[in-house]
Amino acid sequence: MKNNNCLKDFLKYSSLNVMGMIGLSCYILADTFFVSKGLGTNGLTALNLAIPFYSFIHGSGLMIGMGGGTKYSIQKSQGSHKYASRTFTSAVILAACFAVVFVLISIFLPGPAISLFTSDSAVFGMAKTYLRVIMLFSPAFLMNNVLLCFVRNDGAPQLSMAAMIGGSLSNVILDWVFIFPCQMGIFGAVFATGLAPIFSMLILSPHFIRKKNQFHFTKYRPEGSLIKGILSSGVPSLVTEVSSGIVIIVFNTIIMALEGNAGVAAYGVIANLSLVIIAIYTGIAQGIQPVVSRNYGRGDSRTVGTILRYALITMLIFSIGIYAVVFFGADQIAGIFNSEHNATLQKIASDGLRLYFTACPFAGFNVIISIYFTSTEFPKPAHIISILRGFLVIIPMAFLLSAIGNIHGIWCSFPATELLVAVMGILFFLSVRKKRIASHR
Repeated sequence: MKNNNCLKDFLKYSSLNVMGMIGLSCYILADTFFVSKGLGTNGLTALNLAIPFYSFIHGSGLMIGMGGGTKYSIQKSQGSHKYASRTFTSAVILAACFAVVFVLISIFLPGPAISLFTSDSAVFGMAKTYLRVIMLFSPAFLMNNVLLCFVRNDGAPQLSMAAMIGGSLSNVILDWVFIFPCQMGIFGAVFATGLAPIFSMLILSPHFIRKKNQFHFTKYRPEGSLIKGILSSGVPSLVTEVSSGIVIIVFNTIIMALEGNAGVAAYGVIANLSLVIIAIYTGIAQGIQPVVSRNYGRGDSRTVGTILRYALITMLIFSIGIYAVVFFGADQIAGIFNSEHNATLQKIASDGLRLYFTACPFAGFNVIISIYFTSTEFPKPAHIISILRGFLVIIPMAFLLSAIGNIHGIWCSFPATELLVAVMGILFFLSVRKKRIASHR
């Protein structure tokens, strides 16, 4: 009976969160599709140059939301409701601090940041506009991520999913309206994206209006230890998102030298599809977080292990299905975003899709195991895994394999990195399990 309840909780939280995360990731995918149709290769290149900066915003929001949500869930399961509300308050204050930084960047630094990656005036102008507007909307993105995580951990995963999907659907509809009927160009695309988290928070609002929330904003002096704990638990979520942005920056630089604008545009197709696929794995990981944290807080290690096993099996099933679709449909997927029928873009993107996404099962394992470690208050292995795949391995791997195999080497650097880090993740898991078994004797 207990296993049935465990499976029911896993399916409830993970399925809802996967659907929600797919919807959330469609913010940028919708931009990619409509920009490719309305603004061609230059627009697609500009979008791909600006996307990494969005990853920093989204990653910061997830760091605060996931870190705070994990702490909140554990405290609530232990009956510490006063400290749970303090955790929410600290998360809101952190989000406000990060928002100030991003808004200042939007005012003073968008031009210099984009000029590092392109000298093409048309591409520069569009990328600068996208970056400036997306940064100005950073307060909405950050607060939306915090509220989504806390509402999910507050026993309302359905509402959290509805908010993510609702925000994404608003983005898709407004993208089309602003780019085509309104002829607003790249500004229309980014304006639609910026409005999406506002719609999402409106959908979340009944949870507070009807006073169903068990967390509240409370007056207290922020504690350094609590803020440090939130950030520490959320760092893997930040690194997972930010690493995708850093990878895009590094890959853009190398690909621009190898293949020019067509190569960067082709990589834009791959990078944006990657955001959706990683969102599926993130959805599974974030879905198990409330269940794992709750049972960990109760001292139920057997249920924690069962939930992790369910997550990994689900991830493998998704990975097989995803790669089958990508392998056999690579030409069609590339064609969707190739409105100008650019033969070079088509060839680069098709080959890249088939090579790049061999990483699926390894990337999925790394995302899930990182969240598992932080959900059980063991963040150090998660930090190491996240930093290895986000910085220390992928960047030198990209330069090394591109020097050996040119553009094909670039595509292979991602799966090679994820495989290497997955091996490290298994070793960490075995080590942590051994220590926990020893501590219970």
